[in-house]
Amino acid sequence: MRSHHDMGGLPAGDINASEHDYALWEKRVDALLVMLTAKQLMTVDELRRNIEALGAEAYDSMSYYERWIHAISQTLIQRGVLTVDEIGRRMREVELRGHE
Repeated sequence: MRSHHDMGGLPAGDINASEHDYALWEKRVDALLVMLTAKQLMTVDELRRNIEALGAEAYDSMSYYERWIHAISQTLIQRGVLTVDEIGRRMREVELRGHE
């Protein structure tokens, strides 16, 4: 049985293979994953598992790097590196910083 994230072999339309600029936050998510895997704080298998664990609606509504940051957050919570409260407080700090 195929899960919602498994699109292998299904018609998906044309793929735009041209290079494009990445947003700063996307570059930071990529760098964060590189750092976390280098420091052995997570594996790409954990990244994939947490992306695949997203429900169909969440998976389809998120961009590629939104799925990554979700999976990174989930992995760090599962490993006890961060808590949900710590992430929430930090997100609130960042949000308030944008309104100063």
